[in-house]
Amino acid sequence: MSKTPLIIALDFPTAQKALAFVQPLDAQRYRVKVGLELFTREGPALIEALHRLGFDVFLDLKFHDIPNTVARACASAAELGVWMLNVHALGGRDMLLAAREAIEAYQPRPLLIAVSILTSLEQSDLYATGLHGTLEENVLRLARLVKANQLDGLVCSPHELTAIKRTMDKDDPFVLVTPGIRPVGSESHDQKRIMTPKEALDLGATYLVLGRPVTQADAPQAVLAAIEASLQ
Repeated sequence: MSKTPLIIALDFPTAQKALAFVQPLDAQRYRVKVGLELFTREGPALIEALHRLGFDVFLDLKFHDIPNTVARACASAAELGVWMLNVHALGGRDMLLAAREAIEAYQPRPLLIAVSILTSLEQSDLYATGLHGTLEENVLRLARLVKANQLDGLVCSPHELTAIKRTMDKDDPFVLVTPGIRPVGSESHDQKRIMTPKEALDLGATYLVLGRPVTQADAPQAVLAAIEASLQ
């Protein structure tokens, strides 16, 4: 059975809870994401445990530091055998280039993507941080920077998908990962630029990140089945 475009964000406080959640899931069908909270507490042992269960892991630590530090961090992540990892595009050209070069020798090489503008931010937040221009203008500028440094893709809000796809060739393999995905009827929580799974996929998303609407559901597998049915 082929994998779905769904990536399940394991936003749990402990490895015990995360591993208990994934036990009923089909590792041949779903990929999982490990973020800052869980990795800070549990470390590489959790990644190894998920690999033993057969899951592809997206290590979502959003590295953003001086080029040498980020390069070493990316190499360490590659040594863990993760399927995908990310950095912040705002780290700039030298940092992006160092990150890419640090993982080139690893086989299989993990996908390296960059975060553009967090989906928890809106226009007023950009102005407060000194970033001028619209959200879309900032995301497009960062997308061009990421592509110029030959990273594999971008993390962006589903609301910027159309604009990004317009700038690419039809067969461009550039990966677009969209958080802020909420099934119909779900709460938005702290996400501000959200969209349903079907809408995001139709606009060109490659992978959809789903967190609390699935992990906090009374029947997670039923929610996943409903989402997959909506994508057909």
